[in-house]
Amino acid sequence: MTETAHFAKNWQQQLAQAFTNIDDLCQYLDLNPSDLAVSTSAAQQFALRVPLSFAASMEKGNPHDPLLRQVLPITDELAFYAGYTNDPVGDLPAATQTGILHKYQGRVLLINTGSCAINCRYCFRRNFPYADLQLSKQQEHAVIQSIQNDPSIHEVIFSGGDPLLLNDARLSRLIEQINQIDHIKRIRIHSRLPIVLPARITPELIHTLTQSPKQIILVLHCNHANELNERVINACQQLKKHGITLLNQSVLLKGVNDDATVLCELSERLFQHGVMPYYLHLLDKATGTGHFAVSETEALLLMERVQACLSGYLVPKLVKEVAGAESKRYVVG
Repeated sequence: MTETAHFAKNWQQQLAQAFTNIDDLCQYLDLNPSDLAVSTSAAQQFALRVPLSFAASMEKGNPHDPLLRQVLPITDELAFYAGYTNDPVGDLPAATQTGILHKYQGRVLLINTGSCAINCRYCFRRNFPYADLQLSKQQEHAVIQSIQNDPSIHEVIFSGGDPLLLNDARLSRLIEQINQIDHIKRIRIHSRLPIVLPARITPELIHTLTQSPKQIILVLHCNHANELNERVINACQQLKKHGITLLNQSVLLKGVNDDATVLCELSERLFQHGVMPYYLHLLDKATGTGHFAVSETEALLLMERVQACLSGYLVPKLVKEVAGAESKRYVVG
């Protein structure tokens, strides 16, 4: 099948045809798996999943491509790193009931699904017990009722997994139920789908989002300017055209974007297409991700260079998450 034919399919069909095999992905990229530090053991612990729409932005024949590094299972994931755990940000103690994380004042996070369109190797929830804690259809009423009963909550955050993997009907039902809660001011959706599977941004989805009387904020997750292909740009423009606030958060990753020029280009291109740079996260110390770590000292030096090159509104806030803390913490020198 040609790429043109693939991208003519709907988002569910494209998702179903994502790469789930190391050899298939390497063949598409004109790479020999034996020349790479790939690991089937790492893939068994945390499965490979890469939509063609994301793989198509990788440079063929380049084993060091920054997009490939984000998704390829390698032997480094099996190494032991002191201080790395299965719950690096304290999600489990914050699970006040199934489907809800209540970590910060005034905000509550819904674990809408455990599924993602892409499995990023640095994911802080790669070891999360979704089978026990994700929000099911049957539990929605109890969760909505608990939010209704807590007037201190003014923002509901859809997370996961990736909440945009919910079908339009379920997503619409969730939003409609939250719309009935007077003390909720905003609905925030954290999603990587506009970047890795932009076909998900359909007229039907946009209609669902724009019909809400609550302010809708969509937080994207883009780590490198090469992820902003033509299809992604069009999806962002459609969202922006319909009044959806677009923010971006990135993770600082060794071998991906730990370079001031790369970070500056990312901010410039995001803003050019209607997305405001928001957060640059230090890596959350999840088991299997230590090879991506950039130290705070290195990160602060990078940010000095970035601030010297960009207007202030283009500079994302450098942050880290500390388990049990009342908010994300700014990383400052």
